[in-house]
Amino acid sequence: MSTRDQVIAILADQAFLDPSDVSIDSTLEQLGIDSMGVVESIFVIEEAFNISVPFNANQPGAADFDITSVASIIAGVERLRAEQA
Repeated sequence: MSTRDQVIAILADQAFLDPSDVSIDSTLEQLGIDSMGVVESIFVIEEAFNISVPFNANQPGAADFDITSVASIIAGVERLRAEQA
């Protein structure tokens, strides 16, 4: 499964949606994922990809991990995986 497909599956699960209903252009808000859901999604992403996501739930805008859209999350995961390799 590709990084894209895994991230979409994780976010779809968090939003109680089918992965086919998740567009890479969707925002987490559009998917119905609240702040607690964001934190849970980050934990699952960290476990799934064995990475550490630089995200602070208290200051999400200050983190070096863009969560503005599904596409930006995928790009962030790919960047972190490349840095770790």
